[in-house]
Amino acid sequence: MFKFLKEVVGGSGAGLKDLPYNIGEPYSCAWGSWLHCRGTSKDDGSAVSIFSLSGSSAQDGHLAAGRNGVKRLRTVRHPNVLSFLHSAEIETYDAGTPKVTIYIVTEPVMPLLDKIKELGLKGTQRDEYYAWGLHQIAKAVSFLNNDCKLVHGNVCLASVVVTQTLDWKLHALDVLSEFDGSNDAASGQMLQYAWLVGTQYKPMELAKSDWAAIKKSPPWAIDSWGMGCLIYELFSGTKLAKTEELRNTVSIPKSLLPDYQRLLSSMPSRRLNTSKLIESEYFQNKLVDTIHFMEILSLKDSVEKDTFFRKLPTLAEQLPRQIVLKKLLPVLASSLEFGAAAAPALTALLKMGSWLSDEEFRVKVLPSIVKLFASNDRAIRVGLLQHIEQYGESLSPQMVDEQVYPHVATGFSDTSAFLRELTLKSMLVLSPKLSQRTISGSLLKHLSKLQVDEEAAIRTNTTILLGNIATHLNEGTRKRVLINAFTVRALRDTFPPARGAGIMALCATSSYYDITEVATRILPNVVVLTIDPDSDVRTKAFQAVDQFLQIAKQYYEKTNAADTTGGAGMGISSNPGNASLLGWAMSSLTLKGKPSDHAPVASASSSALTPSSSNASSAVDTPSTAPVRVSSTTDFAEHPAPFRVSSTPDFAEHHVPTSPTSTDGWGELENGIDGEHENDKDGWDDLEPLEETKPTPALANIQAAQRRPVSQPVRQASSLQPKSTPRSSKDEDDDLWGAIAAPAPKTAKALNLKPNVTDDNDPWAAIAAPAPTTKAKPLSAGRGRGAKPAAPKLGAQRINRTSSSGV
Repeated sequence: MFKFLKEVVGGSGAGLKDLPYNIGEPYSCAWGSWLHCRGTSKDDGSAVSIFSLSGSSAQDGHLAAGRNGVKRLRTVRHPNVLSFLHSAEIETYDAGTPKVTIYIVTEPVMPLLDKIKELGLKGTQRDEYYAWGLHQIAKAVSFLNNDCKLVHGNVCLASVVVTQTLDWKLHALDVLSEFDGSNDAASGQMLQYAWLVGTQYKPMELAKSDWAAIKKSPPWAIDSWGMGCLIYELFSGTKLAKTEELRNTVSIPKSLLPDYQRLLSSMPSRRLNTSKLIESEYFQNKLVDTIHFMEILSLKDSVEKDTFFRKLPTLAEQLPRQIVLKKLLPVLASSLEFGAAAAPALTALLKMGSWLSDEEFRVKVLPSIVKLFASNDRAIRVGLLQHIEQYGESLSPQMVDEQVYPHVATGFSDTSAFLRELTLKSMLVLSPKLSQRTISGSLLKHLSKLQVDEEAAIRTNTTILLGNIATHLNEGTRKRVLINAFTVRALRDTFPPARGAGIMALCATSSYYDITEVATRILPNVVVLTIDPDSDVRTKAFQAVDQFLQIAKQYYEKTNAADTTGGAGMGISSNPGNASLLGWAMSSLTLKGKPSDHAPVASASSSALTPSSSNASSAVDTPSTAPVRVSSTTDFAEHPAPFRVSSTPDFAEHHVPTSPTSTDGWGELENGIDGEHENDKDGWDDLEPLEETKPTPALANIQAAQRRPVSQPVRQASSLQPKSTPRSSKDEDDDLWGAIAAPAPKTAKALNLKPNVTDDNDPWAAIAAPAPTTKAKPLSAGRGRGAKPAAPKLGAQRINRTSSSGV
């Protein structure tokens, strides 16, 4: 047994020492002489129920029955029997008079009568809940009678309690005893505490103490009568005062009436077994079927689970709200957490969770959702990301950074384009709660790769996301990432909506750029798109040019008026509309068309002028005074053939070098252009010049070679050895042009060259070869007309001429 404690504080059970529980306020009712109180654990503060029974001496009959109840409660384990936690028997002295008190600590429960008043259910919902509760008590009684061969002997409304999840449980096991009808000596031990049971609850044979008839009757006879008493008290709403009241069947549901009458049969052998009562038509309703399916979920196949969970959101609206939140919701969360439920159950879980308060949602639903992110089931991950807006605000920054994001980030590199896109869009909710270390060290790396994704819509949405999360980046990261991502990649994308998204992102983040960046890096790139083949891109480009020119004009006016306070390096405030978030582009799964139309990234000249339909609808709206938005339902109805994103792009020609000082992939990004020159970090070396520039070193070398006199070649018997043109190791263009330089003419006299005149309409005039000045001579003897000269080799070299014609 347990240690007997003899010290109390103030003689009250509420101040007991060494009892690991605190005793709280009592409930209004309890079975027999027991007192039912609320309580909490001293260790963790968890709620419990504490039952206490006091007697004048250790030999008191009530205490003896109470000890029997403690022993039975500790040994009988069933889901519908009250769970035992702790017990203690304490002897105290009050004014010299001994007093013994038995304490039983159980899971937190409430008397059924109090819970019914609290719920206040009416009509169909009340009948469904009563059916579920009676179903549970019938299973508990059937377990005792048929499986354990025990007789409870005291089934009534007072012997039923309700848990926090609204489950009904059987307790008050003081009268419980074994049933042995074949043992004659058992009459002395069987139901020895039956005197505790009220006369109105006793069947005729027990009221008369006819033990011979009791032993001949089936084990369930006495408790079946008690089930009839419970049904009467439940539906009548009053306690049973005398046995004759059981004949009043006005309040009994018609579907339950036949079974009710069989439970109260005057002949014990004809009373209905509680195991048969469970099969009654009355228990076939939505609530019972739903909870029963959830309890045996592990036994169902995948098809049954999928069908059930797809109907559950609609079904939950028809069930009692309190039962759904306190019973179904915990079961559903547990099933999802341990993998028994299918992915569609997540929709039902979130819908039920939306009926909770914010605090209850964080306690009851959010922990299960966070654990689901670790699941390898793609369907579960898709469901979590599709509904992230419903619970994202409830996630704490620490929870997102440590438990959610590490699992979500694996979706960036998933082979499924749909999952990559959902992962990308989820960052709009999660990124504000990520630390700067996670953003710079992980998120931006993934976004850099997604900007060259094979799916055009993913590239477009990546640009949109960067524009939306720019406010969460620190200043250094914004300087390094935004302009490179929007101009070098987005504005040069072959997909028109991606270029439009780049323009809109620049407009939405205009407050982060200083006047130098606006004038030298943004405007030149945007102006190029004013001649874009796509009309929508052109429109956005013109509006962006107007916006950035307005910024430059404001700076000019402030400078002239000497009103500037921060100098030239300070950014200019953007238009009011820039504060709004950009909307997502169309889904990548809805795009169709030619693979060649949507290569991930091209050069400035090829991407900006790639032929495409001028009527193609862009994924973004034009900037205005209204908030900047992007259409999420792009319509390609104007096209005979809709767009399709290439699924097999060639990235061999677009190698992106890794910056030794950057961790996000944009530090020295050239979009495939090797960053060998310090002044070309923004990737403008391949754009068409805006004004006439000086000849390149390669072109100057060619012109100098054309003006330089050529000496008489020396004939050599050995094979010709080409002589390479000297090049600068710092300029890559020297190698490019040296490979196709025209050979120098081999004449004895210096060429009389006239100064080159460059025609603006002919860019090739500056590097055109001069006209030949030597006279033609007859072919040398011994050379046949059919003989062919040796193929000339590329590069500047000396050639032994056989003719003075210059050929």
